Amino acid sequence: MASETDYRTGLFALGIELDDTGLPPVEWRARVHAAENAGFTFATVGDSLDPPGPGSGGRLDATVRAGFVAATTSTLGLVPAIAATYAEPFHLSSQLATLDYASRGRAGWLAVDDPDAARAWGATPRTTAAELRRERTDAIEVARRLWDSWEDDAVIRDYAAGKFLDRDKLHHIDFIGETFSVKGPSIVPRPPQGQIVVFGYDAESEGLDVALVRDRADIETARAAGVPRVLLDLDITLDSPATITDLIALLTDLAPIADGVRLRPAALDEDLPVLSRHVLPALLRAGLAHRPVPGSTLRANLGLPRPANRYAKEPTR
Repeated sequence: MASETDYRTGLFALGIELDDTGLPPVEWRARVHAAENAGFTFATVGDSLDPPGPGSGGRLDATVRAGFVAATTSTLGLVPAIAATYAEPFHLSSQLATLDYASRGRAGWLAVDDPDAARAWGATPRTTAAELRRERTDAIEVARRLWDSWEDDAVIRDYAAGKFLDRDKLHHIDFIGETFSVKGPSIVPRPPQGQIVVFGYDAESEGLDVALVRDRADIETARAAGVPRVLLDLDITLDSPATITDLIALLTDLAPIADGVRLRPAALDEDLPVLSRHVLPALLRAGLAHRPVPGSTLRANLGLPRPANRYAKEPTR
């Protein structure tokens, strides 16, 4: 597992949007392994309420699908897209902390809004962007507090003395918001990364580590809002040698002004091999990107330090 000394700046992260679209588990795992072998920093795992495709054997949510491949990957960051509204933030934070343990420090969370989820949860849809932002911001804050509710050395495991937990190092978070309240502490010890990496589209939301923006002009807006890392979200089509060359040139041009990109291929199964054989090797050879190494955390690969625990009397990292 990476330590604080693995914190690096100036990294250009390469992300890709993956979705199984109801793929059978073996095919889904093969797709994830292809992205890891290509050298991507992270992959976002989409979620949907749509029915699964024929022969898929059912569809699992994004966190479960990320967990399915966690133990069989070693370098790829796994970032499920989860609606921060309607879901219970206590359970959401526990799922993500568990994913961080399963992946040995490579978990992220793409905090999204999904009005369709209201029907699935039997909840009343939020009616305004302000309501969605408020609840998303509260959910992120609760998750962050819960991840800190166990200090790093709270687990003792002194079998001879029969002591396994230092209760003084567990903390109630006592959060009270407009739509929910959470006392805590978490039921899962502090994640290996300390804090899961939180991604989002709304750069003005509080608590984001990484903002995904759609336009170059939005990069500086997100930086001004205080988001530590800003990545450009790119739709790509690789259907000719010219489009491959153009993408390499575009990414080379973006490297000095953005902290990375997330690529959204038009035809994933056709475009992923092209990215693996032509695009990423060109960036790696040019030194614009770096292939993650086994044992590194997602935070380290994004140039983010492991944060101190807010509740510790003597902050640990």
